[in-house]
Amino acid sequence: MAVVALVLLVAVAVAGVVPSGVVATKENQRLGVEQETPFARTPASAQPVADRITFGDLGDQAEQYPPEGDVYFVTVTEPSQSVLSWLLGRDHPAIQFLTNEEKYGVQTPQQRRTFALESMRTSEQVAQYVALQRVGFDVQLLAGDVLIEAMVCLVPSADGTECETWSPSADVLEPGDRIIEVEGQTLEGVEDLSRILVGKAPGDTVTMKIERAGTGTLDVEVELTASPEEPDRTIVGFYPFDTRRVVLPFELNIDTGSIGGPSAGLAFTLTLIDELTPGELTGGGQVAVTGTIQLDGSVGPIGGLRQKASAVAQAGVKVFLVPLAQGEEDIAAARLAGGDDLVIITVSTVEEALTALERLGGDPIPPPPPAPGADG
Repeated sequence: MAVVALVLLVAVAVAGVVPSGVVATKENQRLGVEQETPFARTPASAQPVADRITFGDLGDQAEQYPPEGDVYFVTVTEPSQSVLSWLLGRDHPAIQFLTNEEKYGVQTPQQRRTFALESMRTSEQVAQYVALQRVGFDVQLLAGDVLIEAMVCLVPSADGTECETWSPSADVLEPGDRIIEVEGQTLEGVEDLSRILVGKAPGDTVTMKIERAGTGTLDVEVELTASPEEPDRTIVGFYPFDTRRVVLPFELNIDTGSIGGPSAGLAFTLTLIDELTPGELTGGGQVAVTGTIQLDGSVGPIGGLRQKASAVAQAGVKVFLVPLAQGEEDIAAARLAGGDDLVIITVSTVEEALTALERLGGDPIPPPPPAPGADG
């Protein structure tokens, strides 16, 4: 008995340090091959947004109404896994084992970091714009840096899973690059690029000064191409981040810390609306929220929904607003991971989220003010 117990203890200890990739694999859909899964996406935390928002001197521009209830944003984590954690978690609805590519993608660590923080910054800016416009403030958008999000694919594969021919600019430009100058002209926004390219044709080249994370400033020569959607239009061949900045009527800061990604956009928006209007948007209770936010107030899908549902349930929050755009399968998986006590409500716009909160007992928010020049 003692020997058996000792053997079991040693086996457990070994299983706790051996990487899960030794026994766990899954198919890489892009490559069509089996790959190890040394990581897993797991629930992390649900935290109140209001703790991260600070207002400066509002003067006579606005009044703050600190809410009694809380809107929570939710995070996930993707740690390394052992054989033991794989054995314990392989059937758990809130745990998804990941290949190296699923965790890191095909980008460099510097690119991933740039994308994550830029996505969060953009989400924060858009949330401020949407929230303050919704409650009647005059908010302006200013042009931002020209940052490459992705290169343009000219010829996708037959099944649409890969790119057979990239734009020529992909030979010298990379996602994450910041374009500083084109043809010696400083860019103040992506609109400047269109102006500089007037009169250029596919096959022409332009000189660019770019900034690349981890490398510094580079001077490159880029070949232009025709837009695959508009063959008569000449383009550099990349998709830019929306890096426009919001000009607010008063000082406002959202401390995003090291959080990356845009999934807290809707949570930021609702919290700001709650802080700047009388009454209780949540009815004084706790509501978790996830979803990206666009300038028109639409709510987009996010990653890790089932893990976030589990994190919400573990935090003791009973209501979770999620994007309708997530899809039926993902939402069903989230309901399973969150358990029977978690109420998941789908929304596709900020207005739908406000209506859902009102139905849950929250105070109504006055309708948005009419657009300038609109008939009243």
